Amino acid sequence: MRVLLTGASGFVGRHLAADLIARGHGVCAAVRDPAALPPGAKLALIGDLGEPVDWAPLLQGVDAVVHGAGIAHAGPGLPDDLYARVNRDATLALAQAAAGRVNRFVFLSSIRAQSGPTSTHALTEDDAPAPTDAYGRSKLEAENGLAAIPGLNATALRPVVVYGPGVRGNMGALAKLARLPAPLPFGALQTPRSVVSVENLAAAVAFALEAAEPARGAFIVADPEPIALGALVAAMRAALGRPAMLLPIPAALMGGALRALRKGDAWERLSGAMTASPARLVSLGWTPPVRSTPEGIRRWLAPGSRPA
Repeated sequence: MRVLLTGASGFVGRHLAADLIARGHGVCAAVRDPAALPPGAKLALIGDLGEPVDWAPLLQGVDAVVHGAGIAHAGPGLPDDLYARVNRDATLALAQAAAGRVNRFVFLSSIRAQSGPTSTHALTEDDAPAPTDAYGRSKLEAENGLAAIPGLNATALRPVVVYGPGVRGNMGALAKLARLPAPLPFGALQTPRSVVSVENLAAAVAFALEAAEPARGAFIVADPEPIALGALVAAMRAALGRPAMLLPIPAALMGGALRALRKGDAWERLSGAMTASPARLVSLGWTPPVRSTPEGIRRWLAPGSRPA
C-alpha cells in the first residue's frame, strides 16, 4: 500500500519509514525540510502544523496514514494551546481529510495520554485515562476526536519510552553513561519500568496497517516485560562488552542530590514505577519481534549491530 507518513524526519519516523519500505510499502514522507527525507521515501512538503495545512494534495493516491508528527515533551516553557493546536487540532484536521479516502489511519499517541510519569499498578487500556500534563491531554483529546470521526478506521498506539539507534532524551543519556569506563550509581534502583524497542513499535504500526480487521481504539505498545533501571543499564553495559559496575547507592541519597540540583522531575522518571501491559494488542495478533528488553538493547548497542 502507499502510506503517508508524517513525522518522518524524527527518531521514530525514520525507523518507521525504513520498516515500511522493507515490508514493500510505498512511503510518502511529509517533512518540512527536503534534506530530512528518509532514504527510499517520496517527498511531501508540509508547513508548520501549528498553522492550517491543506492535506488534500498529500492524500491523493494514499491508502493509509501513519501520523507521527507533533510536539513531544519540549519542556515547561511551551503554552498549553500550542500542544493542543499541533497534537490535537492538526491530527483531527488530517483525519477529517483522510476519512473515506484511506483504509487505515494510525496515530502515534503516547502512554502519557493514559497516565502521568509513574503508576501504582501495571497500566492497561481498561484504566480510565488520567494524563497529568498538556502533552498527555493533547494526545488523549486527539484520540477521542479520532474515535468520533465517521468512516475512519483509526488506531491509536500508546508507546511507552522508546529506545533504539538514534534515540535521544533519557534513553540516549543512559546509553552515553553506559559507555563511560566508570562505575554508575544505579545498582539500588530496582523499580520496574516499561520501555519499548523502536523495532517493536514499528512492528505494531505495521500490524495496525496490515491486519485483516482494523484495530480500532487505543492500544498500549511496550516490550513484553518491564525492566528495572539497574538491569537496563547492566544490559547496556553487557551489550557494549563491559561489566555492569553498578554501585548500590541508596535511592534516597540519589533523589536528594537530584532534587537539590532541581532535577526532581528527572528523578521521578528514573526512580518511579511505570509499567504498562501490551496484552490487548498481542491478543489481536501483534507479535513483537524483540522478545525482551535486554535482547533489544543488544540489537541496538552491541558492536557491529547498528549505529547508535
